[in-house]
Amino acid sequence: MIKKKTYEVKSENGMITGYASTWTREPDSYGDIVAKGAFLDCIEKIKAEGRVLPLLFDHQDYNLNAYIGTVFNLGEDEHGLKFDATFDDTPEAQRARQLSMDGRLVKFSFAYDILEQAEITLEDGRKANELRKLNIHEVSLVLYPANPDTSVVEVKSGRRNRKSDEEIIKQIISLANQLLDDEVDDIELQEESNAKSEELDTVNDEELEKKNLLLKEAEEILKKGE
Repeated sequence: MIKKKTYEVKSENGMITGYASTWTREPDSYGDIVAKGAFLDCIEKIKAEGRVLPLLFDHQDYNLNAYIGTVFNLGEDEHGLKFDATFDDTPEAQRARQLSMDGRLVKFSFAYDILEQAEITLEDGRKANELRKLNIHEVSLVLYPANPDTSVVEVKSGRRNRKSDEEIIKQIISLANQLLDDEVDDIELQEESNAKSEELDTVNDEELEKKNLLLKEAEEILKKGE
């Protein structure tokens, strides 16, 4: 039977970094704790076979649109099972990424098979099921965690605009430059003819300032997306 657990997440630059599992000795909603080393054999097998794990939304392995990224750099450290994942360039994946950046979708869960487990007694006398060897199938971004104590480590803003947005912004810059050139020509003619009123001069100056501001804002957006 494949089971699922939830842990913590942070995102940056179109990627997610987080812990799919931790070594906390507090039993989760299944009454389980995970032993350090539980994933080592699975990690070695994945590397040897040259496989990668999918990043899913809410464990929906039956839904192709729920495949939102690829998990890599899977490994154990002193805190837990750490990994990186890249988001796919699909509307569903980018929406999930935005939700994680906004703090609305900030929990991780993983699906797994149990290969070895044993009942143990914790220091406070409680019984728990210790998972000692697991085979992990996928990692998911989820809303409702199996472990209620999980929390966000950090969520960082990443790439502000995608490639399609970049093309639109470039068009805005081109248009703004064209409008500025037209404005300059109008102002030169105005100065030569000296036929327009002082009030119209002020309007033209305000329009020129607005277009300059538009150009600067578009250029800043592109810089942030590089």
